[in-house]
Amino acid sequence: MGLRAKKLRALVLAAWAAAGAATATATATAGAAPAAQARADSLLVTTDRGVVRGAAGPGVREFKGIPFAVPPLGERRFASPESSPPWKGVLDASRYRSACPQVSRYGLTDASDDEDCLYLNVTVPSPGTASGGASVAAAAKKRPVIVWVHGGAYVGGSSNLYPLDYFSRTGDVVVVSINYRLGVFGFMAHPALPAAHNGTLGLEDQREALRWVKRNIAAFGGDPANVTFAGESAGAASVCMQLIAPEQSRGLFQKAIIQSIACGVRLESVANASRIGIEVGKLVHCENPAAAIACLRSKSIHELLDAQGAVGAANPRAFAPSIGSLSVPRQGADAFASGRFLRVPMINGGNRDEMRLYVAYAIQAGQAVNNETYPKLLASIYGDAAADVLAQYPLSQFPSAPSALGTVESDFMSGGALTNCLYLKIAEDASRYVPVYEYEFADRRAPPEMDDPGFEMGAVHAAELPYFFPHISHNSKINGPDLEPASQTLSAAMVAYWSSFAHTGRPAPAGLPEWPRYRAPGDVMRFEPGAMRAFDAAAAHHCGFWARHYPADLSAHAAGSP
Repeated sequence: MGLRAKKLRALVLAAWAAAGAATATATATAGAAPAAQARADSLLVTTDRGVVRGAAGPGVREFKGIPFAVPPLGERRFASPESSPPWKGVLDASRYRSACPQVSRYGLTDASDDEDCLYLNVTVPSPGTASGGASVAAAAKKRPVIVWVHGGAYVGGSSNLYPLDYFSRTGDVVVVSINYRLGVFGFMAHPALPAAHNGTLGLEDQREALRWVKRNIAAFGGDPANVTFAGESAGAASVCMQLIAPEQSRGLFQKAIIQSIACGVRLESVANASRIGIEVGKLVHCENPAAAIACLRSKSIHELLDAQGAVGAANPRAFAPSIGSLSVPRQGADAFASGRFLRVPMINGGNRDEMRLYVAYAIQAGQAVNNETYPKLLASIYGDAAADVLAQYPLSQFPSAPSALGTVESDFMSGGALTNCLYLKIAEDASRYVPVYEYEFADRRAPPEMDDPGFEMGAVHAAELPYFFPHISHNSKINGPDLEPASQTLSAAMVAYWSSFAHTGRPAPAGLPEWPRYRAPGDVMRFEPGAMRAFDAAAAHHCGFWARHYPADLSAHAAGSP
């Protein structure tokens, strides 16, 4: 075993040992009345709306289901969020509350029909303990805060699906996960809704949660002046939306982590997106413009979810945020190219084989992806460029046609939000104004995201999540498999880098390879067992080739390797 591997293994063992020591210490002192009272007191926290009582977890304190906004029920449906009212007595914060309304997706996720869903969860390292190399004295100081936004294509997901204890305990950070309204309820534009936040109520929920954090996180031991806003997939896109609206988000967070989304993907205007709201209205018989919103408020959750599903089946991005409101005033590509974004340090990047997951879903739905259909599929996606794409990505280079198609789409797909060359474009633009640390997750032994589709999946979309949130399963079972030993080592390193960034603004944990600030495509950190180092991502993903065919999207990469 090489020196670098030994250091990483030592990091993992130290994290496990620290967690075990914390548990042993708690057990040994259980009979001591003063210590027991101190632990009990530490589970009571006074917020600006009332007292909450949490529960002890493994080396952490967990506070679940804290309301941050008035429930969006009745007349509050389609209204901007308002801060939650005070409560009397002690609020039980030992259990999760409801996810926002959604249907089950891919036969995997949970459904919900409860609009009373604007809650957040806070996980804090236990008093007197600190893992990940932090000292007990350091733990007594205000800790950095990571606010995590869940993904789910703006129509699914929940804060309840992410076990936060490992990240919090190992990284010595306060971790907050938040809910926000989804689909019809949070991202439907409509001509009759107020222009200020039309089609972006879910983003406004996120800002309300961030305001709650700013007011209250110090009571939990967090530093309100050191907040990192982080997310994956639609959660990462939400971080992008907050960044490109500095007029609305300034002062709410000081760092950003964007996992697996291209911030520069083009958004529909509010006017165009409002056609979706009109279509939803027609499906539920709310067509009178003067009474449309009152009518939509009178409909049941299931009626609106059924209409959402019908519209979304024909347009998977029907409920993505739109531009032209105060919430999202400009396109992401324009914002990062011009510097008109919230200028905070960023971690940005994605996964090596993002789109292989969606090729697998297509196969699962009955699409034929084989040697015969591969050229035809390329033609349907890339048009006149398809012949050159086929020459650049011949089937002979891949173990199967599905893996080939997924690799091509993961490298670049015009208009696609999960494409590595577009991740680099944002890094290139944003790095002219702020420190950017670009990464690629490349562990092809990550736990599978679905049943075996019959081809090599690799490091697909969302595959990195178990490395921060062990056993995540994208539903409330939280029964995902353990990581393999080499992947667990990589997990410890990734948490060390991410938490170092939260602490200092630089991902530079002691004893691990240097992650350079992004200045060129060779400054991208690849997270792969046994090969964690900077590499040339533009060359690996043929971004020079793609720039020649799509200069409007990738002109900055025209000089990259073919």
